[in-house]
Amino acid sequence: MRIKILFVFLAVASVCNAQYSFSGYTNPEEWDRSVYLSIVEDYRKMSGVYSEQIIAKTTADSTGYFEFKGNMLDAENRIYRIHVDRCSEVQQGINHFNGHCNDSEALLFIAKNTDSLKLPLSFGDQVFCSVESNNPKANAFVKIDSLKNDMRFAYGEFRSEANRKLNNKKWFKTLQSFGKALNEPIAELYIYSYLSDRSSDLHSYYVEDLKQNDYYDHLKSRLETAYPNATYTQQYTNELEADRYMLAASTGHTPSNWNVLLYIILGLSVILNLFFLYQFWQRHQSKIDDLKSKLSKQEQVVLEHLLLDKSNKDIAEALFLSVNTVKSHTNNIYKKLNVQSRDDAKSLFIK
Repeated sequence: MRIKILFVFLAVASVCNAQYSFSGYTNPEEWDRSVYLSIVEDYRKMSGVYSEQIIAKTTADSTGYFEFKGNMLDAENRIYRIHVDRCSEVQQGINHFNGHCNDSEALLFIAKNTDSLKLPLSFGDQVFCSVESNNPKANAFVKIDSLKNDMRFAYGEFRSEANRKLNNKKWFKTLQSFGKALNEPIAELYIYSYLSDRSSDLHSYYVEDLKQNDYYDHLKSRLETAYPNATYTQQYTNELEADRYMLAASTGHTPSNWNVLLYIILGLSVILNLFFLYQFWQRHQSKIDDLKSKLSKQEQVVLEHLLLDKSNKDIAEALFLSVNTVKSHTNNIYKKLNVQSRDDAKSLFIK
């Protein structure tokens, strides 16, 4: 029994003390000592610096060392960014407009609330070249960026239209396959956002691929399984539906005549139901007006209180009348409405 209690205590203690630690070094001679931690909930805003994404700020010491720690992050994997820049507090609002910042360095990584993360300097004092983490998914974006650098080198080898087209076809499939092999759907979104970006040379291949490749539906299933409540999943679902709708419209695959007829019938049905409801309300309101017209002004006021289930005493106090006067008005109301009780009276006015 004592052993079981000990295990429970250790389990609870580990949960309560679970926290993240993201640390690293920057070059204090090159960068401002302010270091920022952001959460990226919109995968279209992975590249750049957005002030609304920042969740923590720290200051590096004289050696360039910094650390973020706490227990406020999500328990599931999410996309985070650490960045440094040379902008002052005053300049940031201007220089970071729409996420654009030429004077910054950033690293994207995947983490959760229990992860530790170290960002060592590379040779040449570049920042954030690699990630050491207890989370095997942390380096996914670094791996993708490395592959994209290989792609840029291949494009630059021969600067011709023929070479560009061949590379477009090759690297589209290569990036897609690489993302799937990472076995981390939110890392795949990094590649998807690049391939589907309308400013990318690969966008035309994405449009054609979307017509016949079931890869995108499988990615949606992987996201729904791994991250059913994450914003990334809903964003991807909405974008995929929108792209397919525009693709259908551009190819003339608009809704059939039968679908249009069905929509018209449904619309007319809604309109008719609303019309009938309005007519019923009008008839009921007319009936109420006719019934009230049989009563004097004072009796109408007493009736309103009766319909609110107020006692004779409450009505008398509210209207500054005696209880006997209220009873007299009530009896007159029953006679004129041809009812025997309050419930009968309420049934005439409340439906």
